[in-house]
Amino acid sequence: MFHRILIANRGEIALRIIRAARELGIETVAVHSTADVNSLHVKFADQSLCIGPPPSKESYLNIPAILSAAEVSGADSIHPGYGFLSENAEFAEMVQHSGLGWIGPRPEMIRMMGNKIRAKEAMKDAGLPQLPGSEGVVREERELIRLAEKIGFPVILKAASGGGGRGMKIVHEKEQLGNAFRTASAEALAAFGNGDMYVERYVQQPRHIEIQIVADEHGSIVHFGERECSVQRRHQKMLEESPSPALNDKLRERMGRVAVEAMRKIKYNNVGTIEFLLDERSDFYFMEMNTRIQVEHPVTETVTGIDLLKEQIRLASGEELGRTQKSIQLKGHSIECRINAEDPITFAPSPGLITAYHQPGGLGVRVDSLAYEQYRVLPYYDSMVAKLIVQADSRPAAIMRMRRALHEYIVEGIKTNIPFHKKLLTYDAFVQGRYDTRLVERLLAENPTLA
Repeated sequence: MFHRILIANRGEIALRIIRAARELGIETVAVHSTADVNSLHVKFADQSLCIGPPPSKESYLNIPAILSAAEVSGADSIHPGYGFLSENAEFAEMVQHSGLGWIGPRPEMIRMMGNKIRAKEAMKDAGLPQLPGSEGVVREERELIRLAEKIGFPVILKAASGGGGRGMKIVHEKEQLGNAFRTASAEALAAFGNGDMYVERYVQQPRHIEIQIVADEHGSIVHFGERECSVQRRHQKMLEESPSPALNDKLRERMGRVAVEAMRKIKYNNVGTIEFLLDERSDFYFMEMNTRIQVEHPVTETVTGIDLLKEQIRLASGEELGRTQKSIQLKGHSIECRINAEDPITFAPSPGLITAYHQPGGLGVRVDSLAYEQYRVLPYYDSMVAKLIVQADSRPAAIMRMRRALHEYIVEGIKTNIPFHKKLLTYDAFVQGRYDTRLVERLLAENPTLA
């Protein structure tokens, strides 16, 4: 087992790693920008080191500074959390070449899944179903038109190195293809340094279902069930739940089985999430894989009773999984709301000083947060300030518990999206579990003021 983990991240995920490490008897080292000196992860870690000014490129993405901090602090391993450098294969290799433990999958797994086209090819070979689309990068508009006509409209253009909805365009007509292709490619180039694009058939009413994979270094692999992530705005997740109301036991077993089989074929290790698109006929298709811990991991923890961060650390240190698929049981229902510092209607960021703060509690309520009274939400980083998670015996009971918890949540001094979540939790399509990835679009069209 590791002795001292350096956490190459900030905010609530850094705090979450500190908690898991402390329960395993492991010391932690926090790194931070000058702007984050008063952040909770800095206060609660055993050591903390400043690695640069506020811009991420000069601090949380500054690989030499992070590796130097690991050396100075005596850390023997690095946990990247999510975001920042968590899916940077070169960083993972540099960590390992420095003689440090990397708490995540092998760099070759990160590299394989980091390129969407390469990932699709690998997963096709591993037996995962694929949406009709291009075999590789689409180089020219003429080729794109030919492929789109073969696939059938509507189609979706995606960045080969993309994520988070950037470099993604839905096209309904042939005449729109050229402009959409150029716009998406330019957006991808600006965001990821790679303008390569590919094209797929666009599903009109898709649901976003992901399977949580856990694997050791010795060939044992299980899944921890699924998460429904269809509540999205501009491809950014806002609420997640487990289990999915769209799946029955037979479909759940099949999705989990093919996911595990694919991971066994590529010899995957540590935790990861396979994301599927589920269509109107309950057919599912591979979309992408995230080779890190997910923001929404708490809903899986609450329905399985297993700490995924502890699992990451254990498995990265070489321990055996020690679990069988039959031992993984989903109990009850869990929902997570992402609480963001943003206008609840326009979703414009709302950084600033939190002048009053009270988070909900009670049976079945969990809050993972970096916030506290007099904490300043910074404009340099992601706007998420908390994850509110509830668990109950059933989905209807979980919805009622989340409504109660949102009512108790007080954040003053900045705007948050709590009013949006309150409306969402009473919206009939969500309550009935009959929704797709355009739920938020429809909710806002029907409730422009959230009144």
